[in-house]
Amino acid sequence: MMDAFHDERFPTAISFGATGGPERRVEIVTMTSGEERRNLRQSRSRRRFDAGTGLRALDDLGEIVAFFEARRGALHAFRFRDPFDHKSSGLGDEPESMDQEIGIGDSESVTFQLAKSYGSGAEAYQREITLPVAGSVQVAVDGFELDASAFSVDPMTGVVTLDAAPAEGSLVTAGFLFDIAARFDTDRLEISLSSFKAGQIPSIPIVEVFA
Repeated sequence: MMDAFHDERFPTAISFGATGGPERRVEIVTMTSGEERRNLRQSRSRRRFDAGTGLRALDDLGEIVAFFEARRGALHAFRFRDPFDHKSSGLGDEPESMDQEIGIGDSESVTFQLAKSYGSGAEAYQREITLPVAGSVQVAVDGFELDASAFSVDPMTGVVTLDAAPAEGSLVTAGFLFDIAARFDTDRLEISLSSFKAGQIPSIPIVEVFA
C-alpha cells in the first residue's frame, strides 16, 4: 500500500472543519425467537469524513482541486488529520509522555509500537497508531521521560526504537500527535462556484485506508 501512499497531509485547516468519525461494520441477524446475533465484520474501526464542510473560501476550493489532482483522485493515499482524534491525550490537553502504555520491558526488547487505548479493562480497544507527527513523540520508562536523543520513531509505522532495552517489568509509555492514512472516496469532485457562493457546500468524501 505504501507504494500508493504520498507522505503529504491534506490541508489541515480544511480537515478541522470536516464532519465524520469512526465506522464499525456489524452484521446483525434477527432469529425467529426475536433474539439477535451480532458479528463484528472488521476488527478495526474505519474513519470516514466529508471534508466539504471545512471549506470556507474560494481559495480553499483551489487548494483542494490541486491536492486531488496531485493524488490522482483516489489512486494515492495521503495523511489526514482527524479533527476529533489526533492526540494520545484528550482533545483539550497537550500530549504527555505517560499518556498511553505501549509496552512492558523485558531487558531485551527495544522496539515498541505506538498505540492508543479506548475504554478500560478487558473491553478496551487497543488501536495501533501509525503516521505519528514528526517531533511530537515523547517516551517515558516507569514515569521517567527519555531525552529525544535516546529513541527514534519510524514516521510511517509508528514503531519506537529505544537506544537501550528497558528493565524487566518496566512500563513504557508515550505521548504523541498522529495522522491517519486516507484517500478520496470518489473519482470526481463536483464543484459549482455559483452554488458555493450561495452557501451550498460540495461533498468531498474521504475514507481511512490500512496497509
